Amino acid sequence: MPVVREFRLPDLGEGLTGAEVVRWMVEVGEVIAVDQPVVEVETAKAVVEVPCPYGGVVTARYGAEGEEIAVGAPLVTVAVASAGGGAEDVTVAASAPSASAASSAEVERPLVGYGVAESRGARRRRVGAAAVAASPAPAPAPVAVAAPAAPAEPLAPVVVPVISPLVRRLAREQGVDLTSLAGSGPDGLIMRVDVERAVAAKVAAPAVAAPVAAARDGVVPLRGLRKAVAEKLSRSHREIPAATCWVDADATELMALRRQLNATSGPKVSVLALLARICTVALARFPDLNSSVTEDGSGIIRHSAVHLGFAAQGERGLVVPVVRDAHARSTEQLGEELGRLTESARNGSLTPAELTGGTFTLNNYGVFGVDGSTPILNHPEAAMLGVGRIVAKPWVHDGELAVREVTQLSFTFDHRVCDGGTAGGFLRFVADCVEQPGMLLRQL
Repeated sequence: MPVVREFRLPDLGEGLTGAEVVRWMVEVGEVIAVDQPVVEVETAKAVVEVPCPYGGVVTARYGAEGEEIAVGAPLVTVAVASAGGGAEDVTVAASAPSASAASSAEVERPLVGYGVAESRGARRRRVGAAAVAASPAPAPAPVAVAAPAAPAEPLAPVVVPVISPLVRRLAREQGVDLTSLAGSGPDGLIMRVDVERAVAAKVAAPAVAAPVAAARDGVVPLRGLRKAVAEKLSRSHREIPAATCWVDADATELMALRRQLNATSGPKVSVLALLARICTVALARFPDLNSSVTEDGSGIIRHSAVHLGFAAQGERGLVVPVVRDAHARSTEQLGEELGRLTESARNGSLTPAELTGGTFTLNNYGVFGVDGSTPILNHPEAAMLGVGRIVAKPWVHDGELAVREVTQLSFTFDHRVCDGGTAGGFLRFVADCVEQPGMLLRQL
């Protein structure tokens, strides 16, 4: 006999308490293998696929797409073959469901009934890649219907799919006639997705008939990453007394150095990598800025390592990947890690660990074609360096007017960890390194 196992949402790390269902990757009644991903969820840090440690037939799914599930709450139940049994021994409708699965009236799952059987021997029905066993029940039940008497001629088993209560309720609420639908489930079973398609078709029809309808205000729910960002920015703005100072810097020599480095063999060096290297050197000179204030506000934590966060625009919006131990990396190594994390941000594959633990942030908003900014600090960090676009401007150089490549540097800091003198000193040092990159040799 099969055993029904309940798989709960595991702890995804970094203190996360829940996740939002983005996409189910399996259907009820589908046969899955051990460690096969069953659902894609979005946490406050990243979108991840969650594998199930059990192999067998999925008997229930918990949570609709867009719904948030707490860590430790049920995700799926799986009918697993008992010791000595095979895939043939796993039944679809979970004849011995777990207590939690049985108590959930809102879980959508196909209920399969059988007609008259030619004998009391077991009948087989295929579900996905596995054969599913069913036998007549001694008493009426939603899984099997007992035959009143055996006919003279044996009859083949008849499969009678039963629509789940969840689908029936959804159809009733949305005014959908179930008899008019063609089911996409096993043996033509009408699934929730079939009802949703019918509802979408009903909504789209009036829009085509009356395209001049007045526009309405809409509410976009804050979920997943967007919700986490909103909460973090609100907390930062509420708790941190931030101040910003800025300066224009002549980046002509820095850009010339980059062209010189990239003219040689080896990995290409980005402007961001050079700025990251400048930041690590500046933080070694001004360690007060590589810190954060304790939760209760009673002290300042001085971080010995520089875990450099940088703002990156990905398919899920703005994220801040973190380069671990940036102070211990060369410029080339910084460039390689920045490139890897940027690519992961673009395709949405950053892990929660790669998005947390930063001690200082570098924000290159020049890629958006703007010059300056007064950003909100990445709580609980105490400082952020912003870099605007590098653009040709008239500039006084060596006493003469010339066209130079100029950028604006802005520095936002938590006024609790330092005063303006420290912040100004840090920004001036960074600007001097941008204008005269050879100064870095004194610090290395």
